[in-house]
This record gives sequence, C-alpha cells and structure tokens, in this order.
Amino acid sequence: MPYNLKVVEGKFSEAREWLRREYGGLRTGRATPAILDGIMVSAYGSMTPLKQVANIGIEDARTLRVSAWDASIVKDIERAITAANLGLGTTADSSGLRVTFPELTAERREQLVKIAKHKLEEARTAVRIARDEAWKEIQAKEREGGLTEDDKFSLKEELQKKVDTANGELEKAFGKKEAEMQN
Repeated sequence: MPYNLKVVEGKFSEAREWLRREYGGLRTGRATPAILDGIMVSAYGSMTPLKQVANIGIEDARTLRVSAWDASIVKDIERAITAANLGLGTTADSSGLRVTFPELTAERREQLVKIAKHKLEEARTAVRIARDEAWKEIQAKEREGGLTEDDKFSLKEELQKKVDTANGELEKAFGKKEAEMQN
C-alpha cells in the first residue's frame, strides 16, 4: 500500500510520552523527584532548572533530599520550591534541603484524579486529531488515484486498530496513576 502509517504512529507515541511526563509531575502520596522537574531556581543571575543546580534523591517514601552543588543557593532553591505551590514542605539542614510530602486528603485526591482525567482527555484529543489528519490524507490520496477504494478501507481499518491500541495505552497509564493516588 502506498500510504505509510508511521507518521500517525509517531504522533500517537508523542501523545503517550506527553501524558507520561504530565503524570510524572502530578503529586501522589509518594515522594517522586519528577515533581520537581519544572522548578526554576534563581541562581547566578538567571533562572536555571533545579536539576542543573542540585542533586535530587529519595530519602524515604514521603521525603526527597535536594543536595545543592553550591551551598550558597540553598535558600534560593527553598524559595523556588515554596513558590511553585506544590503543597510540599521544605526544611533546610546542614547537607541541603529536605522536601516532605504531606499526607493527601480525600478532597485533594479527588482533585488530582480530576486533573489526571483532564490530561487523559487532552492526550485522547491529540490521538483523534492525528487520526483525522491521516484519514484526510488517505482520502485525498484516493481521489488523486494513488489508492484504490479497497486500499482506502483497509487503511482505515488498520488506522482504527492503531487508534484503539493508543487509547488503550493511555487508559492504562491513567489507571496506573489513579491507583497511585488512591494509595
């Protein structure tokens, strides 16, 4: 068949990767360094990602250890984490910064599940848009004479199978994140 579905598969893969990154930034009851990925620290006269000025490790199930490579910017890191309004507690000590994750309330869990559902819907929308673009290209190719009608419909079936697979993977990621939030 002269139409290649690799482009649409790439777009589906991008949607899955985007959702994975977004879910990495959603706070659950457990300490995960990924929640601090988007934090920018005012260091050395410019805004710098936290990962570039400190090492982030897991101390225990509800505590992260942030070890600044330069002790003079610990206060800046503490200010940046507090300003990010993630609901995390910070305490500076001799070896860096301790970031604690308070216990999630039932109300906050519900909010986080709603946010996760919204992100899932955004990823599904990206999949639908990619599917629609591919279908339009297939139809245009058939009108130009580059595809037979049989090829068009077999491509449509194959495209729908790929959409179903992508949506299944997105649902699976949501289910996993929802289970994390309930624990």
